[in-house]
Amino acid sequence: MMRTRPLKVALLGCGVVGSEVARIMTTHADDLAARIGAPVELAGVAVRRPDKVRGGIDPALITTDATALVKRGDIDVVVEVIGGIEPARALITTAFEHGASVVSANKALLAQDGATLYAAAQRHGQDLYYEAAVAGAIPLIRPLRESLAGDKINRVMGIVNGTTNFILDKMDSTGAGYQEALDEATALGYAEADPTADVEGFDAAAKAAILAGIAFHTRVRLDDVYREGMTEVTAADFASARQMGCTIKLLAICERAADGESVTARVHPAMIPLSHPLASVREAYNAVFVEAEAAGQLMFYGPGAGGSPTASAVLGDVVAVCRNRLNEATGPGESAYTQLPVSPMGDVVTRYHISLDVADKPGVLAQVATVFAEHGVSIDTVRQHGRQDGGGEASLVVVTHRAPDAALSGTVEALRKLDTVRGVASIMRVEGE
Repeated sequence: MMRTRPLKVALLGCGVVGSEVARIMTTHADDLAARIGAPVELAGVAVRRPDKVRGGIDPALITTDATALVKRGDIDVVVEVIGGIEPARALITTAFEHGASVVSANKALLAQDGATLYAAAQRHGQDLYYEAAVAGAIPLIRPLRESLAGDKINRVMGIVNGTTNFILDKMDSTGAGYQEALDEATALGYAEADPTADVEGFDAAAKAAILAGIAFHTRVRLDDVYREGMTEVTAADFASARQMGCTIKLLAICERAADGESVTARVHPAMIPLSHPLASVREAYNAVFVEAEAAGQLMFYGPGAGGSPTASAVLGDVVAVCRNRLNEATGPGESAYTQLPVSPMGDVVTRYHISLDVADKPGVLAQVATVFAEHGVSIDTVRQHGRQDGGGEASLVVVTHRAPDAALSGTVEALRKLDTVRGVASIMRVEGE
């Protein structure tokens, strides 16, 4: 039997995502009520600009006082889609204190201070759900927190930023340069006017911190994630990748060390084989590849951003939280029992693709090989060819076996000091093998 008294939802933020959340709550009210077991009522919407016309939302619900809204005491669920650290953090903790559970899409806050939010939710007996914080509409957080809770996850690797994937895909498929591909992404609305958070990897790093924390049951903060942007990727890099049967993606990689005693989280461009499932992810789509001990290899794929996809994830959490409230229960909280240390990037074992401009004369390859040997780095393949324009220079491409990243970085620095090395044209890690 359905409860007649509605569950009340407060919405913080009414931009692209928030307006879609409000629209779906209104247009699908009957379906949501049937799925939850009680009606759901939009009880208030906190915004910064109250005079803006918002179709489909009763103007009487609009307020600029977000704090008063979350303090009302009759609110069951607070949906936070304003982003940023403050005032979002204060509003969420205040919501918990006044008896409301929270659904958030705030990846930056969760990555920086998720432990504080979890603790506040537990202290007040409330839920904290955040499916929309990573990969938009793709069901990912709940499978990691619940479906795979009985398994051991060893690796999570994925494309978690649609803007960068669009840019790299255009560079690969059309031969466009970075700036040309970025301009197209901006014109189509995939890139912000200031794309720094995306192209420099900050957005992906926040998502990597969240994924690593859930996957490995340990606390991983944004500062723990190694980050490298993709603004230096060139058409020449893609040409080299094609010669290896690879493409280039900006990847978020979270993995457990071989001995199980530590974890790592990193974001950087990487070459991956065309045979890998992530290589075929095109345009602005996201995909996450999970490797678990019992389940094996799993891939989650779909639109990773946008108003409707993100709102879909938000409403999925709202339904789950409302069901919990009707049953006087809460869902899974923070699981950080392993307390594993996060290793620095230098300890991570990786492969490198290194392209060198060298003097075209006998003995150069031997000198280069000696540097690799001195740093304990084994060479997998070598390609060398002279320049068509002559000039006494050649191109030397070395692909290494797996080695500690610090050893590979030290190798590159030593190569730069050789008289016969004119320059390092590009350096890129190789993943997915």
